[in-house]
Amino acid sequence: MKVTKLLVLICLFSHPLLSQHSVESQIDRLHQYVGHWVSSIHSDTDSVAAFPHIKMNNISKMDKLSMQVEVLQYQKGEYNPLLTELIAYDSNSNQIIALGQNKDAIVFKGTGRFSNEKEWEMQDVDMLGNFYLHVKFDFQSFSNVLLEGFDESGKSLWKTRYIKSNPKDKKIGIQLVSVHQDMLKDPVGTLQELGRMGYSYIETFVYNDGTFYGMSPAEFRKVVEAEEMQFLGSMTFHDLPTSDSWESSMKWWSKCIDDHLAAGVEYLTTSNNQLKSVKTKAELQRYCDYYNTIGKLCKEKGITFAFHNHADEFGVIDGSLIYDYLLENTDPEYVHFQADIYWMDIGGVKAVDYFQKYPKRFISWHIKDYKELGASGKINWMELFHHPDFDVPKYMVTEVEDYSYPPLYSVQLAWEYLYYQILD
Repeated sequence: MKVTKLLVLICLFSHPLLSQHSVESQIDRLHQYVGHWVSSIHSDTDSVAAFPHIKMNNISKMDKLSMQVEVLQYQKGEYNPLLTELIAYDSNSNQIIALGQNKDAIVFKGTGRFSNEKEWEMQDVDMLGNFYLHVKFDFQSFSNVLLEGFDESGKSLWKTRYIKSNPKDKKIGIQLVSVHQDMLKDPVGTLQELGRMGYSYIETFVYNDGTFYGMSPAEFRKVVEAEEMQFLGSMTFHDLPTSDSWESSMKWWSKCIDDHLAAGVEYLTTSNNQLKSVKTKAELQRYCDYYNTIGKLCKEKGITFAFHNHADEFGVIDGSLIYDYLLENTDPEYVHFQADIYWMDIGGVKAVDYFQKYPKRFISWHIKDYKELGASGKINWMELFHHPDFDVPKYMVTEVEDYSYPPLYSVQLAWEYLYYQILD
């Protein structure tokens, strides 16, 4: 696909990606500290040992107003409690307050605040009012925080670097268009952030002349797998060919499939931004024939092909809903579907109805909301994930279309929403 065409698609489908956001409130800044963390080998590196010296589990409470902190230390082959804390935002003082206890039964109280998005300081005293510790937090990314403790004179006592290490057991994927600008700027660093956040696999949006974000299929696969993720899915685009360009189009798809197989991809999806120009079922049938041909080629090579919807598919042509026509006139053996829940809602249809009527056609779905996942209250995610009459599609892919925060912060919220509130 030409770069210009890719940019057009990004503008059409993901315009809010270009907007910039920051983390402004003390509550939201504190929430960066939520998650599973492990200490690095040394404070000067982000490398982590097989058995990190410290593990820390920070669980969000009270709708992000507070968090429960448990710190464990590796000793003699097991992890033992080192520290427990409740850290909360106090609206009266606009400060962050902590109440903690160490393994020596000393209880301490801390007060402090973020001076900016990345820097946080806390002053701790014991319950007799004596100085206990002064701690500085430096969030060097959303998954990398450096802590330094000081005595009363300001002398540094210790430094510990924590690296986020959220679990991957619930197999949550992410569409990389959610962090598109970050991927273009620093694909390796961005994939590292996503892996630490707990994402299990990725779905790409950028395939261009045999490369993914400027890397060969093998190189890109290696980078993804280094973060303990899989490269399972990819959105690809190639316009409907004219009759005299059909053969060259199939050659393009053949190479595209081979490149994705080399990268370890299990399924390809495509979408259609030309449906507004389609006026008859005969024109629509040409797309069905095209998708059947691509799907057959994919199956022959050992990969799955699926069609991804936006909102135009829920328009009507000659009395038929376009999406229904595509479902009924593509071969189930070759063409599967990826449901974009947000665009279905925009299109005025219910994903539940399609999952019930076509239970075997949907292999993947984009779990996307009007803002960060679950924030709008417009989509009943619990019903979709736990409906008694159908199994959810195999590949669940989070996507953020619009943001209240920086994209990497927003996709962390999406992972947390699914992991802690929706999935069993």
